[in-house]
Amino acid sequence: MSLNRRDALGLCAGMAAGCLLPRAARGAKPTVGEPVDLQDLPAREASWYTKLEHLKVECGLCPQECIVADAERGTCGVRENRAGTYYTLVHGLACSVHVDPVEKKPFFHVLPGEKALSYATAGCNVVCKFCQNWEISQFRPEQVASWYLPPEALVRVARQQGATMTAATYSEPTVFWEYVRDAAVAARKAGLRPLVVSNGYIKPEPLREVLPLLEAYKVDLKAMTEQFYVEQVRGHLKPVLEVLEIIKKAGTWLEIVVLLIPGLNDSEAEAVRLARWVKTHLGPDVPVHFTRFHPTYLLKNLPPTPVATLERAWRAAKAEGLHFVYLGNVPGHPGEHTVCPGCGQVVIHRVGFSVLKNRLKHGACPDCGRKIPGVWE
Repeated sequence: MSLNRRDALGLCAGMAAGCLLPRAARGAKPTVGEPVDLQDLPAREASWYTKLEHLKVECGLCPQECIVADAERGTCGVRENRAGTYYTLVHGLACSVHVDPVEKKPFFHVLPGEKALSYATAGCNVVCKFCQNWEISQFRPEQVASWYLPPEALVRVARQQGATMTAATYSEPTVFWEYVRDAAVAARKAGLRPLVVSNGYIKPEPLREVLPLLEAYKVDLKAMTEQFYVEQVRGHLKPVLEVLEIIKKAGTWLEIVVLLIPGLNDSEAEAVRLARWVKTHLGPDVPVHFTRFHPTYLLKNLPPTPVATLERAWRAAKAEGLHFVYLGNVPGHPGEHTVCPGCGQVVIHRVGFSVLKNRLKHGACPDCGRKIPGVWE
């Protein structure tokens, strides 16, 4: 259930030609799983906002802290002020749905080899120049083909497909946080584990409200410099670091991914600084994935990250005392394996997104008995 932008716009145009009045105006409810136009779904009042004078609202969902005038939207493009009431336009409006191995998220310490039903809506609250999913993250919901998939239906699809988890991912779950919250409630009731894959650019209050529902949270830590966040992301570093500490303190399983981009955030000094911060503020057992960049979106002028650069960061982070450091987008590299920090033996052997062998016994190394932190059973 995923289309490129050209096909999406064509589908939306065809739908508009075949129906002069929006479904909502005709009093009809969309059928679960069918393609829908934004106007086919009744907007739902958003959570986490404050009403201001002159019909303005202040969004309290993310650090952008948008002040939104009547009939306008926030930075994300999916939350709209209508006469002083703020609405989310994408609750149940999934633009991408896939069944993925959990390793693809990537989560390496969460139910290895199991499947997650991944879902997303349009929109994002930052503009990463290197975004690989820009065709949905950088467009408004009316510009992207979407399907009606409310939380209970999402969970039914997950179970039908043999998935043991749901994963809010692809674009930015923060901007459809009400959908994430309600889908997590439905998933828990059905015995599924809800996951979130995020940029970590969210305010503490909505984060803390939903965290108890989640099994695991992966944060893309873009860099360890404010300059990178301002110039390459249109965001700020400090709120993301605060979010990482909140997640860890809450006890939700946390993993971190760092995309190393040549010449921008790939120095050994920055890898050392990152590792030291993680060890000091989060502890040595939080997995850190250094991932290979490939030219995309607004950074097509840069080359792919040399594997040697990834290996340098990998060695530096381990030398600083991090127990679980991984390499991503280099299938077959030893950096994909989980190694026991006690005896040095490989306990989970991976190639790409596939788990070839999992030797853990009740979450512990079978050779020395050391517990390996994660969600294993």
